Amino acid sequence: MATERPFSTTSQTSSDIKATYTPLPLAEGSSLLQPQAPFLSQNGAESPRDSYAAQSSVAGSQTLLPTKVERDGDDNLESASPVDRYPSPKRISRLVIFGVLIVLIIIVLAVVLPVYFTVIKPRNDNSSSAAVVNPSSSSGHGQPTATSTSDNVKPSRSATTEAITGGDGSTIKANDGSTFTYNNNFGGIWYSDPSDPFKDYAYPNSWTPPLNQIWDYGKDRIFGVNLGGWLVLEPFISPAVFQRYPGAVDEWTLSTLMAADTANGGLNQLEEHYKTFITEQDIAQIAGAGLNWIRLPIPFWAIDTWGDEPFLAKTSWKYIVQALQWCKKYGLRVKLDLHTVPGSHNAYNHSGKMGQINFLYGVMGLANAQRTLNYLRIITEFISQPEYKDVVLIFGIMNEALVSQIGRTEIGGFYVEAYNVIRGITGVGEGNGPYISLHDGFQALNSWPGFLQGADRLMLDTHPYLAFDNSAATDPIDTGTGADAGGRWPQTACTRWGGAMNSSRNAFGVTIAGEFSNGINDCGLFLRGVRGRTTYGGDCQDWQDASKWSAGTIAGLLAFSSASMDAMRDYFFWTWKIGRSNRGIVEAPLWSYQHGLEGGWMPKDPRSAIGACGSSTGPVWRGEFESWMIGGAGAGVISPALTSRYPWPPVQFADGNQVDQLPVYTSTGSVVTLPMPTFTDSNGNVVAVTANGWFNANDNAPAPTPIAGCAYPDPWDANGVAIPTGCRRDAGATPLAEITPPPSRRAF
Repeated sequence: MATERPFSTTSQTSSDIKATYTPLPLAEGSSLLQPQAPFLSQNGAESPRDSYAAQSSVAGSQTLLPTKVERDGDDNLESASPVDRYPSPKRISRLVIFGVLIVLIIIVLAVVLPVYFTVIKPRNDNSSSAAVVNPSSSSGHGQPTATSTSDNVKPSRSATTEAITGGDGSTIKANDGSTFTYNNNFGGIWYSDPSDPFKDYAYPNSWTPPLNQIWDYGKDRIFGVNLGGWLVLEPFISPAVFQRYPGAVDEWTLSTLMAADTANGGLNQLEEHYKTFITEQDIAQIAGAGLNWIRLPIPFWAIDTWGDEPFLAKTSWKYIVQALQWCKKYGLRVKLDLHTVPGSHNAYNHSGKMGQINFLYGVMGLANAQRTLNYLRIITEFISQPEYKDVVLIFGIMNEALVSQIGRTEIGGFYVEAYNVIRGITGVGEGNGPYISLHDGFQALNSWPGFLQGADRLMLDTHPYLAFDNSAATDPIDTGTGADAGGRWPQTACTRWGGAMNSSRNAFGVTIAGEFSNGINDCGLFLRGVRGRTTYGGDCQDWQDASKWSAGTIAGLLAFSSASMDAMRDYFFWTWKIGRSNRGIVEAPLWSYQHGLEGGWMPKDPRSAIGACGSSTGPVWRGEFESWMIGGAGAGVISPALTSRYPWPPVQFADGNQVDQLPVYTSTGSVVTLPMPTFTDSNGNVVAVTANGWFNANDNAPAPTPIAGCAYPDPWDANGVAIPTGCRRDAGATPLAEITPPPSRRAF
C-alpha cells in the first residue's frame, strides 16, 4: 500500500543555489552540434567543447557557485545569435549611452554582491556552521533532519578557510588526507563542506544540471560509466586477484580460497581491493571526462550473509556510502544496481556463484526470492532518504536475470511484487523515491511494452553487446583514419541498436543501455571466464595489449564507440577501469573507459558522439515521454488485468515444481537497517546526522527468517533435490500477503 511521503517532494526552494548550465541541444537543426555524416573522422575536427568554451560557467580554479537559472524557457538559448539577443542600432545617443552605463553598473552589482555574500563573507565569518536540528523538517521516521544553520545564506562553509568548492585547476583534499588537482575542462564544480555533508550543489559539467535540480529524462542526456568489478568482483576486471588463487572462478570460490590463506590476511584481503581499486580520484576523473552518471553494482552481502555463504559480509557497505558521498561532491548521479541475489539468478560468475540458477527456479527458488525482496526493501529505505534521493535517482533491482530459464511469467510476478514493495515505501509520483530499473532479461526490447503499463517510473535497461554474438568477428576495423574509419563496425552499432531503443522509448518509456563496451569480439583475459573459450576467428593476443594497436585501429574503435553512444543516447559504458594482470598490463583494453581515454579510442568529449549515426538509425524517438512514464499524471494507475497475468507467488516454476509445495521462510525476523555514515568537520568535531537509514517509519513489517525445525536444502544447489517437509506455509510460515506486526528492527 502506498504511503504518504513525510518529506516535501519539492526539490527546488528559493534558498537553494542553482548552477547555470547549458542543456545539450536536442532539437534537429541545432546550431552547435549538427548531425555528422555517418562515421566522419574526428581527427583534426573542431571539438564541440570549443563551441561551449565561452559559455562555460567555470574558468580556471574559480570557486563560485552561479545563481539560479530556471529551465522553463527556451532550452536552446545558446543557439540564438548575439544580434538576436542584443540588436545594435546604427546611432547611439548620449541618453542611450547613459542607459547602457546604468545597465552595466547594475550587472556589476548583480555579480559582485552575490559573490560577496555567498562566498567571500561566509569564508571570513568565523561562526560555526555545523549541522543542527531543524524542527520544521522531518525524516521518514518523524525525526528531525540535519540542516545547516546558514540555510538562508548559501553555500554553507567550514569553520576554517579550507576550500569547500572549486573548478578546474583547484586543489582537492581527499578523505584520506591526500591532495590532488581537479582537472575538468567542461565547467564542472565540486562542492564538499565537512560541516554540512549533504548539500547537493555540485555539477560535473556545464551542460548537466546540478544535483539540486530535477533531471529531465526527455532532455538531459545520460553519459555514464559503470564501476564494475569493484564491489562485485569479476575475473576479467580484476585478473591479478584471481591469478593469485588458481582455481577461483567466481567470488564464491575466490572467497573460499582467500579465507583459507590466513598467512596473507585471509578474506579481509578483499577489503584492500575495495580501498584501492576505485578511489576518489577515479570519481573526479569521471566527472572531468565529461560524464555525468555512474552505475554502481553492489552485492546483497553488503547487507548480510546466511548459512555458509563465504562472501565478505557487511564490509562493502561503507564503500558504497563513500561512493555516494563522492558522487555528491562531484555532481554525479547514480544508478544503484543490485548485481547479486541469493541462489543466483543467472549462474554467471558476476552473480556470486557460477553453476545453477536457484532464484525462482528449483526447490529453494521461492525462499531465495523472499530474501531478495527484503534486500530490495532495505536498500530502498536507505536511498529514499532526503540525504540521498537527489544522488541515487535509479534503482536497478536485478542485473541480467536469465529469463529464458526462469520464465517471463515468473520474473514478471517478481517484478510486480518488487514494484509494490518499493512504491509502498516511497509513494507514487515524481520525487517519491527512485526510478525502478528492470533489465530486459536478454529478451527483445519490443517484447516489453505493455508490461505494467501505467506503473510509476519504470525504466527498461538493456545491455547491447557484439562481443557475445558467438561470431568470428574478423571484419577489419583498421580501415584508415579517414571518414571510413572503423569499416562496418560503426554502422552495425547504429543500425542494430538505435532504432530499437527509440521504439522502446516511444512504447515503454525511459530506456537506457546499462552496459555496453568496445568489444567487437570476445577477446580479453578471462572475459569469457577463467576457463572460458573465445569464438574470435583471429589471434586474441592482438587485442590484449593496446600499446601495439595501429593508428587505424584506434581511429576505428573511436568511430565505433562514438556510433554506439549516439545509437544508445543514454548509456553506461562497461566499465570505468580494468585492473592489470600479472603481466603488468591491461589485458581487456576494449572494456576500459579510462584506458580508452588515455589511448585515444574513447571520445575526449562525449558530446562529440552526438550525430555520429546520422539520421539513418530506423525509428525516431518522439522526443518526450508520456506523463505517466515519468511520474506525472496517471503514474501508478495500473489495470488489474495487467497484474493478474503475473501472480505472486507464481503457481508453478519453469522446472515443474508446484510453488505451494516449496519451502519458504517465515516472516517473523528482525529487519536490518543500513547505517548512515559519520562525518567530522574541519575542526574534528562530529557532525550531527539524525537520519537513521530508514525512510518510511510506517514500513515496519518483519523480515523473512528460517522456520525452526526445517531442514532446508542448500539454497545455492537445490535443483532437482527432494522437497523437505515442515517448511511450507501450513507448517508455520506466514503467507507473503499476510504480514503481521513486527518485532523491533536491529542495527546493521
